[in-house]
Amino acid sequence: MTAATLFTPKNTSQVDNMSSEVDLDSHTSEADFYSMEDDEADMNVDIELASEQSDDGQASTEHVYKESASFLKLQKKLRRQVSWAIRDFNMIEDGDVVMVCVSGGKDSYTLLDILLLLKRIAPISFDIVAVNLDQKQPGYPEDILPAYLNEQGIAHYILEKDTYSIVKSVVPEGKTYCSACSRLRRGSLYGFAKQIGATKIALGHHRDDMLATFFLNLFHGGALKSMPPKLLSDDKQNILIRPLAYVEEKDIIEYARLKEFPIIPCNLCGSQTNLQRAIINDMLREWDDAHPQRLASIFKAMQNVAPSQLADRELFDFEQLSLERDDNERLFEGDNIQAGQTASLAEIGLPIAPKTQTFNPKFASTHNYNDNQQSVSTNKTISTDKTTESSGTTLKIPTINPVI
Repeated sequence: MTAATLFTPKNTSQVDNMSSEVDLDSHTSEADFYSMEDDEADMNVDIELASEQSDDGQASTEHVYKESASFLKLQKKLRRQVSWAIRDFNMIEDGDVVMVCVSGGKDSYTLLDILLLLKRIAPISFDIVAVNLDQKQPGYPEDILPAYLNEQGIAHYILEKDTYSIVKSVVPEGKTYCSACSRLRRGSLYGFAKQIGATKIALGHHRDDMLATFFLNLFHGGALKSMPPKLLSDDKQNILIRPLAYVEEKDIIEYARLKEFPIIPCNLCGSQTNLQRAIINDMLREWDDAHPQRLASIFKAMQNVAPSQLADRELFDFEQLSLERDDNERLFEGDNIQAGQTASLAEIGLPIAPKTQTFNPKFASTHNYNDNQQSVSTNKTISTDKTTESSGTTLKIPTINPVI
């Protein structure tokens, strides 16, 4: 067995069990939720285990250390990001029964793995049950997921329902199956969660899924919306949580590779070409390669919404906006004001010769400043000092940095 097999499901369970026994009494702060400080101890366990399991005894200790360090660093990152999401949105509470929807893809495997790790070190008590919906797709390997879940000792249900035939019958040829498939799957899982008494339904959508959904709605749906980290179903019977909301897809891909999850590809919608979501995902990957911080900035924007700066009349009451002006007069800072069609201005009731005040000479050219001084001397303007004397306050036009 090589060092790389250290991260297979079979061996990882041994490592996780060992690491879970390391001074867990110190991790009782809900402020940091499931934060662990014993990474060095975990790393030493991994190194020793990898050395013992090497077939020929010639594995490089340095190589083993690098492999272990790389894996643990990534696992720690995912664990903290999931912990922060759970904390920020109050996803899991004491006594919850969390139903983790497992499809056999990298996302749901990673979600289940990290939640099981957090469960062992959490300052609260909750239970986890894995649920898979076998939609009877042709060629679907029915034995892979149950074998994995049994090998890991994870409580689970496999629901068998032929939604494949239904989707194929209701979706016209050439159209995408995703919408119909997801609705059927969601309805089945929602009902089953209530049937077994699960209080939360955990889905494996990650940050990039949320961004892709945002742009799909923006480009094709005419709406500013995405997948929320936490959602109450329309019938108010279930609460959905997405603990991977802060996790990047590329980290999940690497984690699944290191853990060697038995990935089951989707041969229904995943095999279709020209999917709009696939096109959006390609766009996001290109952006991430060219501008590494762009996706993080977009996701931050989704958490920093300014309703008054958009145009949703239901979200913000534009009709009731009204002026609340005071008596202070703010004079135009400049050299001169030319008034045209003075008779028309007077008819409207507007001033024919509005006053100005001296523009800050620090930002003015010598020519403009001299011209301004001349205009002051001819009584066409009033100075800043005179303005200050009359009102008691220097009235300046505020500098505004527009957000583009």
